[in-house]
Amino acid sequence: MRSDAVKTGMQQAPHRSLFNALGLTKEELSKPLVGIVSSYNEIVPGHMNLDKIVEAVKLGVAMAGGTPIVFPAIAVCDGIAMGHIGMKYSLVTRDLIADSTEAMAMAHQFDALVMVPNCDKNVPGLLMAAARINVPTVFVSGGPMLAGRVHGQKRSLSSMFEAVGSYSAGTMTEEEVEEFENKVCPTCGSCSGMYTANSMNCLTEVLGMGLKGNGTIPAVYSERIKLAKHAGMQVMEMYRQNIRPRDIMTKDAILNALTVDMALGCSTNSMLHLPAIAHEIGWDFDITFANQISEKTPNLCHLAPAGPTYIEDLNEAGGVYAVMNELAKKDLLNLDCITVTGKTVGENIKGCVNRNPEVIRPIDNPYSQTGGLAVLTGNLAPDGGVVKKSAVCEEMMVHEGPARVFDCEEDAIAAIKGGKIVHGDVVVIRYEGPKGGPGMREMLNPTSAIAGMGLGSSVALITDGRFSGASRGASIGHISPEAAVGGPIALVEEGDLIRINIPENKLELAVSEEELAKRKEKWQPREPKVTTGYLARYAAMVTSGNRGAVLEVPKR
Repeated sequence: MRSDAVKTGMQQAPHRSLFNALGLTKEELSKPLVGIVSSYNEIVPGHMNLDKIVEAVKLGVAMAGGTPIVFPAIAVCDGIAMGHIGMKYSLVTRDLIADSTEAMAMAHQFDALVMVPNCDKNVPGLLMAAARINVPTVFVSGGPMLAGRVHGQKRSLSSMFEAVGSYSAGTMTEEEVEEFENKVCPTCGSCSGMYTANSMNCLTEVLGMGLKGNGTIPAVYSERIKLAKHAGMQVMEMYRQNIRPRDIMTKDAILNALTVDMALGCSTNSMLHLPAIAHEIGWDFDITFANQISEKTPNLCHLAPAGPTYIEDLNEAGGVYAVMNELAKKDLLNLDCITVTGKTVGENIKGCVNRNPEVIRPIDNPYSQTGGLAVLTGNLAPDGGVVKKSAVCEEMMVHEGPARVFDCEEDAIAAIKGGKIVHGDVVVIRYEGPKGGPGMREMLNPTSAIAGMGLGSSVALITDGRFSGASRGASIGHISPEAAVGGPIALVEEGDLIRINIPENKLELAVSEEELAKRKEKWQPREPKVTTGYLARYAAMVTSGNRGAVLEVPKR
């Protein structure tokens, strides 16, 4: 056992004395030590139930012959952090989570791990850690929130942000906004649409790192508790079979995840996190490669914010495995990849039928013949930008308009809510990238304001920052290179014509090469917005959005 390094032999007598201080018995120390990485806290709605999930996991581990030991991982609520300095601290926690979990697991020599995440950055952060540590590991998330209901219609957090925009436009009263406020988030769990948390929990299933239902069983269902017990049991079976994360999270498994990502219409943030996970297994890929996957993968789901269905509906329709089964009918997945079950993807999804063709379109009747995400390139984004095209209305798939340029999110929001943005405009928000932010803030407030003010079908938004999974419309993020390193987005001037062609994966600035060269000569780097603390260290080490904003040690 790996844990023998801390519990067996005379040299480990001091270690055993500390285990005695924890109240562990000889019988417990004779078994494999299983670390339960708990993201429980009392500030994130998706995490408030994780204490119950953790207790269920512990029972499962103990029943299957292991000794469970809990340690924590942090998590930020992106919704609460949205629209202020707190959002600078969201993406950056992904690497803190990976680093701290690696440190805890290696320092204490656990034999196996069960990861219990739920919201946004701690799912990919723990997947990155799992690849690094490479001991038998299974994931069980806290599950999605049930959709809210307002006037008989299902609603979610994106509806709430858009309601604020509607209030600014004078189309909703304060009382109506308050009704949304009290009803759109009715239970614990990760927000109920195909936002980042649910995207990554679903893709964890596809990667083979979670059991069936990990991404879709609602947080409040007792079935989620049973899933957690089975996860605890399964990690012990993985231990016995010596199945490890790098056996599961292979290049083929990540290609499967990219494919299902396209079919589900996941958050654009998956195009930050999948490259970061791939980086941990030694595979760095150019995000434009995703277009090759998109070209052959039909989009089968229009979950909120792209459509009127929610994660609870996906669960009832058969879940992630039903989507994978549809894709398998056209040989779009590698079915031989091993998973935490000890079985292959093909064995896992066999017999998982689509129970609702309105929620999961059959493979022969998709929403579109191509996937839900696209990477756009051109002279404005030589290294790419990402758009959730399944959430873009038909009128905005091809668009050109004058640039309205802002050097931070706050200025853009003030202009939108102040009525200074009009039909046809292209809002450009820059110096919000991984280095420039620093931290690559999400832009849910401006996208929601645009939608709430009735401009969603006529105004585009382009940024070197990123978007919440709750954003919809012609919102193009991750523009690379970013403004802070002198990317072309830093050279855009007020009124420049910008051309967007999503079907052709193009993003162009209608300015001559000669003029751009002149502007580049005059451009000067900005003083860093943050010069102390973790954000300053992060800015010094982070790469661009097209590489997943992974951290690299600066070359000397």
